[in-house]
Amino acid sequence: MIDIINCLKQGGIILYPTDTIWGIGCDATNPDAVARIYALKERTESKSMICLVSDLDMLQKYVEEVPTQALELIDKASRPTTIIYDSALGLAKNLLAKDKSVGIRIVKNGFSHDLIKMLEGPLVSTSANISGMPSPQGFKEIQKEILTGVDYVVNLPDYSQESLPSTIIKVTNNGEIQVLRA
Repeated sequence: MIDIINCLKQGGIILYPTDTIWGIGCDATNPDAVARIYALKERTESKSMICLVSDLDMLQKYVEEVPTQALELIDKASRPTTIIYDSALGLAKNLLAKDKSVGIRIVKNGFSHDLIKMLEGPLVSTSANISGMPSPQGFKEIQKEILTGVDYVVNLPDYSQESLPSTIIKVTNNGEIQVLRA
């Protein structure tokens, strides 16, 4: 695990199993690493990516305000749920949407949770595919361009995870809730 942490702290990008699907990630506070992911995915920076945190304390370090409704959704969620917050703090600017909002998911357990805890910071999470291509359902479906384009591949090809993208819900600071992906 030390090698992967060193890679991330030096601005590297990784291929790793998240709590949902195989993802490409980097230190979410490093704009150069974030830009490398956009380039690898051939994705326009106008399509923001999400980041993962390990717990509520870490979430509160990177979001200006966590609305009460978001806390309730996090507490009641039965599956991985990404919440879009109005204003981010301390994250790479190229990770944010044009309106400065950011999607963040608290990972409750598993490999990616342990990784985030060891990194002691947020981790970018985006599907391990070229933009416009289907998301891989398992390690064996990951495109060669992705495998060779990252700096570090986590050696867990048989890792079992949800293999479905997370639910995405936008919660504004004034309490409005909008389900973007169920």
